[in-house]
Amino acid sequence: MKMMIIILDDVDADVALRGLLESDFRATRVASTGSFLKRGNTTLLLGTEDERVDDAIKIIRQSREDDAREERQKATVFVLNLENFEQL
Repeated sequence: MKMMIIILDDVDADVALRGLLESDFRATRVASTGSFLKRGNTTLLLGTEDERVDDAIKIIRQSREDDAREERQKATVFVLNLENFEQL
C-alpha cells in the first residue's frame, strides 16, 4: 500500500481530483500555500495499492496537460510506503 501526497495549483487540483474520483481513487483535499508568490495550492492525500500508483500519476499528468496557462507551477508528488492503514 502507498500514500501519495500530491501538491498542485488550485486550478489543476480541481481537474485532477475529478479524474481521480472518476477512476475510483479516493482522496482528501487540503488547502495549502507555498511557492515564491504564495499562490494557493491544494494538497491531495491519497492511499492506494502499489499497482495503482502509476495510474494516479498518469491522471495527474493528464489534468495538467489539458490546461494551456502560461504561468503554472509544477505538480509535486511524493509516494510513501504505508505500513498500516485502518479506516474507522
